[in-house]
Amino acid sequence: MNGRRGARTLFAGLAAAAVLTGTGGVAAADSTPAPGPTGDGAQALCKRVPKIDRRIQRALKRLDAGAGTRGSVARLQQRVDNAKQAGHTQIATYLQDRLDFRKSLVATLNQRQKDLNDVRTWCRDNNGGKAAS
Repeated sequence: MNGRRGARTLFAGLAAAAVLTGTGGVAAADSTPAPGPTGDGAQALCKRVPKIDRRIQRALKRLDAGAGTRGSVARLQQRVDNAKQAGHTQIATYLQDRLDFRKSLVATLNQRQKDLNDVRTWCRDNNGGKAAS
């Protein structure tokens, strides 16, 4: 039985080596670097500004909502407080880390909203990005 197992292992190893060698050679021969972007995507970004703005506003509204709203900072703060009161220190630590991230997310989204307003102004001044091409 040892002979069969050894033979199977040998054949499996040879098959894997053949596949890797064959695939590697073909992939190396056929691979050409993908061309880089030809522009900055200004026109597409200008077109998406209203949708991006709605997404940011919706996220900020949810994050700033009260403790009764899932995903809000207040709700997660309440969960942290409940875990601390119950003496569940590991749970409280985990939730506190999530709360810290969620609070930083509010600051990030506020900054993105300001940046998006600048993009909106640029798009208006540059014919929706068509002038940049």
